Amino acid sequence: MRLTLGFSPCPNDCFIFDAIVNKKIDTAGIEFEVVMEDVETLNKMAAAGALSVTKLSFHALAGYLHNYVLLNSGSALGFGCGPLLISKRVITKEELAGGELKIVIPGRLTTANLLFSLRFPNAQKKESMLFSKIEEAVLTGKADAGVIIHENRFTYEKKGLKKIIDLGEWWEEETGCPIPLGGIAASRKLPREVLLKIDDIIRSSIRHAFANREGTMPFVRANATEMDEAVMNKHIDLYVNTYSIELGPDGRKAVELLFRKAKEKDIIREMRTDYILS
Repeated sequence: MRLTLGFSPCPNDCFIFDAIVNKKIDTAGIEFEVVMEDVETLNKMAAAGALSVTKLSFHALAGYLHNYVLLNSGSALGFGCGPLLISKRVITKEELAGGELKIVIPGRLTTANLLFSLRFPNAQKKESMLFSKIEEAVLTGKADAGVIIHENRFTYEKKGLKKIIDLGEWWEEETGCPIPLGGIAASRKLPREVLLKIDDIIRSSIRHAFANREGTMPFVRANATEMDEAVMNKHIDLYVNTYSIELGPDGRKAVELLFRKAKEKDIIREMRTDYILS
């Protein structure tokens, strides 16, 4: 069986999928055709059900549950790993609440945008751009502030930018739950036995990566271009953890709560109860 597999070139995704892509583990007769794109591109591809298995922002997944089901392995959840709102100057929460500032976001379908929208529902002047371009847009004055994700949380201070609010910390204080950022979803067209098999394969790939960390780094380095190795390792440590191996009860609760709050604010239109593979 040949299936398409979408994930981003970010260090955490390359760490998770190295053993699958480079055939370091048994993939139980499944051959994966890799589609590597930034997460917002993957989000958009999933709108048409274009990928068999793919990394998705939880915000996007909430809108695609008719096509995809969340796997128990491969997710990015945790504490202290949420998106940050940054700027060149100190911005008050009152200014943000007014909705007049221009904010750049890493994509309409990202969980970063969902969290920002939950915290600042009046913000209307939002512009999407590739996550790696956001710091520059803020530095050059093209935007008043930006929501950053991934490795940019390790680089913004060196560029003279200031943290206005940690949206992950806000979520944690509000809910007591880890912040769900992204997960691995699979097409509902696939038989249940195949979905379970894919779930096990991804779990095995993550365990292999943890057991052979140095062996994963060539694949990580090859794709994380122009990134310091220390940043790569921080990135992996932040986004790949026990929730990545298995969502577990706490992870499931966090995802359900995120979806429910988004539904209450009419950010997403519907919810299904069978959104996680069981």
